[in-house]
Amino acid sequence: MILRTLQEAEKTERRVVAENWESTRLLLKNDNMGFSFHITTIYPGTETLIWYENHLESVYCMEGEGEVETMDDGKIYSINPGVIYILDQHDRHLLRAKTVLKLACVFNPPLSGKEVHDEKGTYPLEAEEVRD
Repeated sequence: MILRTLQEAEKTERRVVAENWESTRLLLKNDNMGFSFHITTIYPGTETLIWYENHLESVYCMEGEGEVETMDDGKIYSINPGVIYILDQHDRHLLRAKTVLKLACVFNPPLSGKEVHDEKGTYPLEAEEVRD
């Protein structure tokens, strides 16, 4: 069994900080579960272009207000507590945070731990692994 706390993980390499967001990766590829699990904070007033061409992601909103705009069709979806959005088609999208967004995210295939978005908004398929 694996046991971790968010508070402890935030003090380690599992916490990755970028310009518009930070993510604490609680479960990673080297945990051998077949997916990764993250608690991500999106900073208020930001807009982030994201395109997980190598991953599928499900995102559950725990706190805050925002929206997701899918780039292929321009549809806009409100995000608030209790909403899950599922990027099952490698959807290219803009994530906008009106307030601080706290999100629980699941990735398949799992992330290794050091990923940040490239210029296309994509995570690489393989990145340096975080070690405990």
